[in-house]
Amino acid sequence: MITPLLILTLLSGPLAIAYLYAKTTGTTLNISKFAYWGLSAAFLFFTIGHLVKTIEMVAMLPPWVPYRLALVYLSGLLELFIAILLLLPKYQKVAAKMAIIVFVLFFPVNIYAAFNHLGLGGHQWGPAYLWIRAPLQLILIAWAYFLCVKGKHRG
Repeated sequence: MITPLLILTLLSGPLAIAYLYAKTTGTTLNISKFAYWGLSAAFLFFTIGHLVKTIEMVAMLPPWVPYRLALVYLSGLLELFIAILLLLPKYQKVAAKMAIIVFVLFFPVNIYAAFNHLGLGGHQWGPAYLWIRAPLQLILIAWAYFLCVKGKHRG
């Protein structure tokens, strides 16, 4: 259960800290800015996961998928690219849309792994963790869409 909580903390932490700072100093909170920062932190975490748990992530892919190892590394690089773009104001909206697309495209892999009892390399929760990832991905999509893509710049 630590991993989903860590992801949610990385996602919401920058906004929560900025909110507390704005409340104590009476300054205006830029919600989108810190929502982007949180999404970027989450994507950096995902990148690390692809690099540290590479073999476990390869096992999550169906055997008929070609170049599984390369796909895991490429998806990790894509996540790193998105994490960086989320920090650059000029590219933030595009990066948030890319994040949503990535979540949608990766969703079937998580469902496949959960249905086939692939527990992400000995994750302490086993396949149940993969079922937790489905609602977590919905939270991440909602965050990216409502707070980043459609969000008001100031709040």
